[in-house]
Amino acid sequence: MGCRNILKLGALEAKKTAFLLCDIQETFRPHVKHFADVVKVANKMMTAAKHFQIPVYVSEQYPKGLGHTTKDINVEEAAMVYEKTLFSMYTPELQEKLRKDVPNLNSVVLFGIEAHVCIEQTVIDLLNDDLVVHVVADGVSSRSLMDRGLALQRFQSIGCFVGTSENILFKLLRDKNHPAFKAISKLNVVPSPDEFGLTVHADKMQKK
Repeated sequence: MGCRNILKLGALEAKKTAFLLCDIQETFRPHVKHFADVVKVANKMMTAAKHFQIPVYVSEQYPKGLGHTTKDINVEEAAMVYEKTLFSMYTPELQEKLRKDVPNLNSVVLFGIEAHVCIEQTVIDLLNDDLVVHVVADGVSSRSLMDRGLALQRFQSIGCFVGTSENILFKLLRDKNHPAFKAISKLNVVPSPDEFGLTVHADKMQKK
């Protein structure tokens, strides 16, 4: 089986992958469900990106009005931090930078907020450009858990891979003998909370 086919089945290869961190701005903290968990996962992905030498691109939605990425995430080593008014991250500016940085780009790993708006519109644009998209299930959220849950279901129905951060990072490792195995394993000692999974339960929504 060729490499192109296996990547379309959901495998990942670091040198053909980019990470996209979408709009995790401090202004949204009081409003977005599980914001602190999204921040933790973003930091995990940023650390993992260094080990895999995968570039990370960070968007900020209208920072003049909504502020910058939360200081709980260090974006100093990101390949690019850019502002946008489009809801989709896949702006002409990002497309140009990706072409330069990752000429053999095949797969994009996406995390941030909000799942049903900026993440979803980014997913649509990436898929439309024939890229394979992986959404980090424990790394995305919305103000409403119903919106989040429905968005994750739509991602799967339109051909996007939805997996936990652990699932995605171990797909990048592939082999226990990978030089980053110990470092990545340490990042995944604590699994994602079950209540932050794909299924939205009515009783849990009422408790929020």
